[in-house]
Amino acid sequence: MDNLLSITTFIPAIAALILAVFLRGDDEAANRNAKWVALIATSLTFLVSIFILAGFNPDDTGFQFVEERDWLLGLKYKMGVDGISVLFVMLTTFMMPLTIAASWGVTSRVKEYMIAFLLLETLMLGVFMALDLVLFYLFFEAGLIPMFLIIGIWGGAARIYASFKFFLYTFLGSVLMLVAMVAMFAEAGTTDIPTLMNHTFDSDSFSVLGIYVVGGMQTLMFLAFFASFAVKMPMWPVHTWLPDAHVQAPTAGSVVLAAILLKMGGYGFLRFSLPMFPVGAEVLTPLVLWMSAIAIVYTSLVALAQEDMKKLIAYSSVAHMGYVTMGIFAANQQGIDGAIFQMLSHGFISGALFLCVGVIYDRMHTREIDAYGGLVNRMPAYALIFMFFTMANVGLPGTSGFVGEFLTLVGIFQVNTWVALVATSGVILSAAYALWLYRRVVLGDLIKESLKTIQDMHMRERVIFAPLVAMTLLLGVCPWLITDIIGPSVAALIDNYDGALAAAEAASQTADASH
Repeated sequence: MDNLLSITTFIPAIAALILAVFLRGDDEAANRNAKWVALIATSLTFLVSIFILAGFNPDDTGFQFVEERDWLLGLKYKMGVDGISVLFVMLTTFMMPLTIAASWGVTSRVKEYMIAFLLLETLMLGVFMALDLVLFYLFFEAGLIPMFLIIGIWGGAARIYASFKFFLYTFLGSVLMLVAMVAMFAEAGTTDIPTLMNHTFDSDSFSVLGIYVVGGMQTLMFLAFFASFAVKMPMWPVHTWLPDAHVQAPTAGSVVLAAILLKMGGYGFLRFSLPMFPVGAEVLTPLVLWMSAIAIVYTSLVALAQEDMKKLIAYSSVAHMGYVTMGIFAANQQGIDGAIFQMLSHGFISGALFLCVGVIYDRMHTREIDAYGGLVNRMPAYALIFMFFTMANVGLPGTSGFVGEFLTLVGIFQVNTWVALVATSGVILSAAYALWLYRRVVLGDLIKESLKTIQDMHMRERVIFAPLVAMTLLLGVCPWLITDIIGPSVAALIDNYDGALAAAEAASQTADASH
């Protein structure tokens, strides 16, 4: 089918337009209609995206389903997916109907709430499909706006502070990326991403303001992109916006933030940093690896000190993203396979954990860990689901969480055993904070009077969790479902990366010999 990517991308935006133009009133019937329109649109988007996966050929390492047409001011509208991006598209379309279903209890400005999530889905899908620098940047930046509104309007008591912190951190990081994109266009004469991936940017070292820049322009461009993607991941030490954003965001906002938005940073590293600036990546890899290792240990220790459930899971997300950046910059098959697997797995698991918090927050209106205890006595089904995703988050064999962590650690061990040693300690720490949280919230005697009438999960909540449980188990038992799709594209990425480094090394030796 022609234009399959564009159809998938813009179904949610068209639904948002329908809601904005045709839905009037703020009564119960109008609110119910807004929810149903959003649920049907996101479900339809998922069904259409299945055709992308079904028609995708993993052995073709190039871009598939490519759409290209002239846009405005000589720019191109170009979309396509490869083995790396197609699964992020599927993750996005899979999670969004569950997110809308989890928002069924929203009563304030329901139409606007649904419009914000529908537009956010279109913009997130655009990021993973864009094959033009300008198009990518527009989707990447525009995605900030709906999330800013979701946190700022439907968030908690400190929502204004959290939303502005989220916006400023992520926007300022992206300004440097825009400067680098202009420099790339000036040198290569194109904004076409596949062309840029095969362009060799200048890597001659030079001195600026008395500072010797190894890797030259490639290193500077790498740093500019790194500033944006590191904030988006988020990496230590630019992670501080994330706990505030998670705590203040409504449950559905936290799910989207954890499951999809954070993955844009990792995707950016794979799409831009490694293939386009291999020399810059090579120069700064030791720094990135140690930043990742520190992030894993530091944020795991900070998670142990939290009294707010959402904050604890937010710091857990930062730790898990540390494994992702380590795997990517290990720049070998196991490392990058593991990093992509970890991102997809984390999407299901962390999304589910935030939904778990949402279930009891809807009943008790507090996220304080001390407000709970002994829930297993009143909520056995909830206790089982929470236990399952706690174990998956820790990386229990048989769940998808294990595969991602194991592969990244195997990959990093081949590159730097000390970093691998430090990172492995994070596995123990994650078990400590996750099981500590579970024990305090779910186990023990039901002492608090306020909890003695709490109700177990109802059918809608159980239906939302069912596909997340299924995916976490399926990928844990059958990891080849992912690795077979991403493997060839990752192998091609590594070949190009190694080849570019070898060519740069040969050019450097030739230049030295001529001097």
